[in-house]
Amino acid sequence: MGRSAESSGTTRRGRRRFLQLAAASGLSVPFGAMAAWPTGPRSRLDALLSQPPICHAADHPDAVAPGSSPREVRIVWNPNALCQLGVPIAEHLGLFAKRNLKVEFTVFSGAANELLEAMATGKADAGAGMAWQWLKPLEQGFDVKLAAALHGGCIRLLITSASGITTIADLKGKTVGTFNMASPDKIFISVLAAKHGVDLNEIDWRVYPPDLLGVALQKGEIQAFSSLDPMASILRDRDHLVEVSNNLADEFAHRACCMFGIRGSLVRDERPVAAAITAAIMEAQEFVATNPDGAAEIFAKTNRVASAQQFAAMLRTETHHHHPVDGALRQEVIAFAQDLKQAKVLQASTDPTALADQVCVDIFAA
Repeated sequence: MGRSAESSGTTRRGRRRFLQLAAASGLSVPFGAMAAWPTGPRSRLDALLSQPPICHAADHPDAVAPGSSPREVRIVWNPNALCQLGVPIAEHLGLFAKRNLKVEFTVFSGAANELLEAMATGKADAGAGMAWQWLKPLEQGFDVKLAAALHGGCIRLLITSASGITTIADLKGKTVGTFNMASPDKIFISVLAAKHGVDLNEIDWRVYPPDLLGVALQKGEIQAFSSLDPMASILRDRDHLVEVSNNLADEFAHRACCMFGIRGSLVRDERPVAAAITAAIMEAQEFVATNPDGAAEIFAKTNRVASAQQFAAMLRTETHHHHPVDGALRQEVIAFAQDLKQAKVLQASTDPTALADQVCVDIFAA
């Protein structure tokens, strides 16, 4: 009985301290969110509160949707994609509500052009995806604006220790697996290989279901494979694979890969709403960067493929502190367009600077 009472008292104190921390950092935490946190004297919540993260105030505190009642918006996201965890984080911490938004979430795992079409046609207001996949359909005219980047570092190239591959250049003449011929990991590895002197035709790509890439590697059907987190990190650790490279290699070390887009008509007609959505996501990304353990626990409630501890380890290898907007975002999009043009993904006539001007928006500009 005494131990139970002590545990209950610790939990109540922990919740009070959490609310104090949230208030100090400008976060609005709904009561329902508190029930999702683990309780008891040994929970990670207590560990978080004993060493609270430095939660920076939002860069754009005035980005609030106008109106006397919350503006309803629709966000599409893929709960299997760790790179999109800013979406559930923002909801869990009340960051959308804080900016006078009421969000309807739609789960989406289709092709990049289908996601962009959903936003361009008004079926969704915002969503996240990979720059390596998005720039081609955006080049073709989808009415979606890039408002921010989210982070870098979720693409990995994996081998067995006996493969003989030690560098990207060693992919020449090899068979490499991927889960889709248009996947962002396949596009990135192709670009990186080309930068290391490997002709795009010198790699034989083969498609496997994501969870069978490791099996194909062990059977010798492929000599390497690329994939995205969380699956890439899960297979690497489970099968004791070697990570040859990732999308923080070379000049990509300081470049984001995941983008946040908003339908063009919303940006043009209701810019304060578009800015409020973006600000909530940016604040969520800052939370992920400063508190990977807490972010991982939240994400683990929507995705069961790994434990919260595993997700946290992945987040620490990614650059969630790097989420450029405005001019910094535009410069990164120019660099992406240059690489994709060199890899013959974009048209030879495409001007990378003009494309960036077309698809990027300074969402917080006056």
